[in-house]
Amino acid sequence: MPHPAFPPDPADLDRGPRWRRKVIDVPGIEFEPRPPLSAEDFRPDSECDGWSAGRVAVRSASVRGDRHRYYKQPRQDSVCSAFHDSAGAVIFAVADGVSNAEASEIGSTDACRAAAGALANQLESGPGALDFVQVARYVSGTLRRRAQTMLNAGSLPGPADAGKLLATTLVAGAAWPDRDGVSVRLFRVGDSSAWVLNTEQGQYRHLFPSPAGDEEVLVSNEVTALPGVPETLEQQSLLVVPGQVLLVGTDGFGLPLGDGDGAVGALFARHLVSPGSPLWLGHVLDFSRETFDDDRTLLALWPLPPDGTGTV
Repeated sequence: MPHPAFPPDPADLDRGPRWRRKVIDVPGIEFEPRPPLSAEDFRPDSECDGWSAGRVAVRSASVRGDRHRYYKQPRQDSVCSAFHDSAGAVIFAVADGVSNAEASEIGSTDACRAAAGALANQLESGPGALDFVQVARYVSGTLRRRAQTMLNAGSLPGPADAGKLLATTLVAGAAWPDRDGVSVRLFRVGDSSAWVLNTEQGQYRHLFPSPAGDEEVLVSNEVTALPGVPETLEQQSLLVVPGQVLLVGTDGFGLPLGDGDGAVGALFARHLVSPGSPLWLGHVLDFSRETFDDDRTLLALWPLPPDGTGTV
């Protein structure tokens, strides 16, 4: 009910009552989200961030999936971004805690922070100094040390034992302005992924191959999550030009997106033409669609004109 003394703002009416969730096809069940059972480590249901630096604009959002909202579980996804002033580079990281791990929300947060810190240290010597294998190993060591503390263990646990507590995927990298756009280097461990969206055509290009299956595996012959580090690290280098957007996200976004030729792809192609409000990105990311109830995290990066205008 509107307040009798304050008529509704027409701009609010354009968005629908109180930013009602966007629905794609058949909606999920509506309910009031429940708080996580543990209050020891405060973790918000949703978070968003956004800023521009020079010729690069960044927006990110992470929302708790309906499954975790219903079963009183915390959001297990994490995202972070930062600007390295001396290198003129954007640092970014997105992580998805593996659901079978006991404290994967801690693992995903630690992985993002450790990756960002390691990348920042390497960028002190310039973009050419980036060594993603060393970054992945540093993140692995950070997670193993965290597990040692949590287990009160006398020695550093191996990746398998630490993974039972903190297993997480990770996509991380750096981007810096280039004469023709934004140069990007990134790597991943696990099934989180990255795409380039052509905003004029509404088409998505996958930067990493889709995983063989959707099952989450903590330990196997083929490492799929940190703190395990694969023998061969998946890496990509590319140039993002005007009219394109770099997207980095967890499978909560990637699975409903698919090849990008459906309703989810069309929704984000409409709303990612330019870097709008971070709050609005979070709202769009929290769409309702039956069976897609996982946490969702998305980081978007746009190249800007030389004067840095055209952000909103």
